[in-house]
Amino acid sequence: MAGMSPLFHRKPAQPQPSQPSQAPQSSEHSENHLVTLIRKPGCHLCDDAQLVVEKVCAELGVPWEGKDITEDRRLHDQYWEQIPVVLVDGRQHTFWRVNEERLRKALTDQYK
Repeated sequence: MAGMSPLFHRKPAQPQPSQPSQAPQSSEHSENHLVTLIRKPGCHLCDDAQLVVEKVCAELGVPWEGKDITEDRRLHDQYWEQIPVVLVDGRQHTFWRVNEERLRKALTDQYK
């Protein structure tokens, strides 16, 4: 996806107090990623996707953020037909359903 909005540029990792400090690092590349879940309220697929994102990111020590398309017109216009959408490092990884193993692989392999 050429010309990504600055909205999707990776921000420096912030401490995640809600995540266990003993989260295993299964890859030297894990901490270099940021996962973004784009969702909307009342979406059961979004709830399912968040459970997978939370689980995988907690296991790997990867930060993640949630974005609500009802609060961001640009995200709404770009993704409203695909939510939930998961981005890894600002690149679209998947939409509708999140596969736990595929997400884990993207975060432990060098994502291209």
